[in-house]
Amino acid sequence: MTLTTEDFDYDLPHELIAQTPIEKRDASRLLVLDHQTGEMTDKHFYDIVDYLNPGDAVVMNNSRVMPARIYGVKPDTGGHVEVLLLHNTQGDEWETLMKPAKRMRVGSTVSFGDGVLTATVTKELEHGGRMIEFHYDGIFMEILEKLGETPLPPYIKEKLDDPERYQTVYAKTVGSAAAPTAGLHWTKELLQKVQDKGVKLVYLTLHVGLGTFRPVDEKNIEDHKMHSEFYQLSEESAKTLNEVRANGGRIIATGTTSIRTLETIGTKFHGEIKADSGWTDIFIKPGYQWQVVNAFITNFHLPKSTLVMLVAAFTGRDNILNAYHHAIEERYRFFSFGDAMFIK
Repeated sequence: MTLTTEDFDYDLPHELIAQTPIEKRDASRLLVLDHQTGEMTDKHFYDIVDYLNPGDAVVMNNSRVMPARIYGVKPDTGGHVEVLLLHNTQGDEWETLMKPAKRMRVGSTVSFGDGVLTATVTKELEHGGRMIEFHYDGIFMEILEKLGETPLPPYIKEKLDDPERYQTVYAKTVGSAAAPTAGLHWTKELLQKVQDKGVKLVYLTLHVGLGTFRPVDEKNIEDHKMHSEFYQLSEESAKTLNEVRANGGRIIATGTTSIRTLETIGTKFHGEIKADSGWTDIFIKPGYQWQVVNAFITNFHLPKSTLVMLVAAFTGRDNILNAYHHAIEERYRFFSFGDAMFIK
């Protein structure tokens, strides 16, 4: 049976889209779902310790969100320009989204922070996308920290008081345009508890692109073209995961970005886990043969999104939609600042 995008739709009351993070990260709610039986249990995130066993590994994405939104002016007209950095392609060249895009032709220049940073458009892309090259003196990321702001997803309308709440507590490697949000529930204290129980903490990097929010426009999901994201798994992390596997422990991913990285590597190396880096456009959907991940933590995702399809590839479509309907009835909070699921 061919699945369509409509098969992954559900009705979400607008008021359940979380606009702000709750005060304590690990006090968010946790819906525990058995992916085989469909059985559900309502818990809180701090209860996750009870579902982890000594010898398991919890895998987390340590990518840090860039202050990727910067505001500038066109020196020739004084017109205001908003630039959203997507990813660094090479040298000082970046793929971006610009507003208003129609005025930004090849050769157009933008000045940021009274000329501390300037940029030239080098290529026009689809959907308002532009390749631009930056010009500056000093260290680019330091300049960006001063001039930029952290972009929030389009469905969050409230201003964030503390930008660090849109970063995981273990965020380290700068490069994402959006946070790996399943990791926002972890606190340093809770991670210590997990480690004290004999669970390994393993880190990888996948820089999240804004393609993660892009809706699936095609009717047949097979026709959807996935966006690419850069990933990296170190020798040390690969070694730990192989030891966990060899000793019968589970590999438990925090979030779809960790899943995408691990399954990209597992697919590439025929089920083996090896240190690796590169670009992935893996599309995990029902029918996918899982290679590495045994269980995972995830948030509640947008209707008809590739992320709902990814989760359904593990649980089955009916199980995940039943869980979403339960979460709506129980008034769970949805999306980036919302509650979590543990799928075992």
